[in-house]
Amino acid sequence: MSWLTALLVLVAVIVVAIGGGILWWNIRVKTRTPQFGTTPAIPEPQPQGAIPMLKMPTARGWQHGAKPEVATGLKVAAFAENLKHPRWIYVLPNGDVLVAESATIPRKVRGFMDYATNRTMKRAGATYPSANQITLLRDADGDGIPEVREIFLSGLHQPFGMALVGSTLYVGNSDSVVAFPYEEGQTSITAKGRTIFTMKDGGHWTRNLIASADGSKLYVAIGSLSNIADEGFEAEEGRACIVEIDLETEQNREFAGGLRNPVGMAWHDGKLWTVVNERDGLGDETPPDYLTSVRDGGFYGWPYAYWGDIVDDRVQPQRADLVEKTIAPDYALGGHTASLGLCWLDAGRLPGLPAGMVIGQHGSWNRSKLSGYKVILVPFQEGRPAGDPIDVLTGFLSADEKYSNGRPVGVTISGDGALLVADDVGHVVWRVTPA
Repeated sequence: MSWLTALLVLVAVIVVAIGGGILWWNIRVKTRTPQFGTTPAIPEPQPQGAIPMLKMPTARGWQHGAKPEVATGLKVAAFAENLKHPRWIYVLPNGDVLVAESATIPRKVRGFMDYATNRTMKRAGATYPSANQITLLRDADGDGIPEVREIFLSGLHQPFGMALVGSTLYVGNSDSVVAFPYEEGQTSITAKGRTIFTMKDGGHWTRNLIASADGSKLYVAIGSLSNIADEGFEAEEGRACIVEIDLETEQNREFAGGLRNPVGMAWHDGKLWTVVNERDGLGDETPPDYLTSVRDGGFYGWPYAYWGDIVDDRVQPQRADLVEKTIAPDYALGGHTASLGLCWLDAGRLPGLPAGMVIGQHGSWNRSKLSGYKVILVPFQEGRPAGDPIDVLTGFLSADEKYSNGRPVGVTISGDGALLVADDVGHVVWRVTPA
């Protein structure tokens, strides 16, 4: 067999795997139901080997005026359309809405799996020309239609998180945190930013930001480079953690570690909470993504263990000392749901919804039956997650799992109390209000 024939055969195998999943894997999977809650039934790991599951719906966007399905008592409408892959939303004190428009950069092709993954991600709308900008939307009269839409900041590097402290707006690029001077009411910033913190680029690139209540500290969520330190432990230094920056001295330290890909962050009851995307290659539900409070100095297992002290034997050498100190998460969010967005919702803010954390689940691409592709609310009681999740927005995924109409990412509460949801495949920000 010639090298060209062998190449074509291998590509054909990969294409079949991408299009319909790997048949033997589908047969072997015993648990496909997403596991939620404080005590999830996590199946035994079923390592997928060198060719992991790749299954991703084709991105088609919302057709003929369609929109997500919404929970009873609520309504949803487009707040802003024709955006450029909107990922994250931040509301300024005067009610202006900032939308970070950025996208994943295709990985460097070093083998057939890199090629296959890039093709899959492009088809799914996960990779997209990155606008590298932040857009400002102003709805001064509160009718749900912004009268002002301006490019607020441009020339950024995969911007994501935003946080205003006093008269300084901090932006989380994939390789740095940059400070910009801000004056209330301005619709664009032209001043050059000042870098206060640098990070390794690439890998899980979303760098979310959140400030402490007193404005003295800034927290930065930094994802890992790889799945389970595949490029070595040295490459993961300074990653898979949340970093705290003292804004007076601009000194930084690791606040919590062992978090494979923390993204959304929110405060509740004086505690920092985050949602984390867990590792791949062990099965549909092993392990689940999760919502957890974050302890100062806490370690959450990655890459050595998950959900407390369950050891991942693929990682060598192991660190028994770190496994022993691993903190189990508070709440499982289903395997590979890609839970990214996070914000707190007060009771009574939206009819029919209790107090809890709203979570944007971007959706899976690596399990035999897809999960996520919705916005949910995890109810809280006495400061802790309690009960089953509640669907807030659904309909992002077609019933046959072939197409995605949209994929929710960032979520936040607007100045008028509406829930805003960034949809990067639909290129829209949705606005959820009482019906």
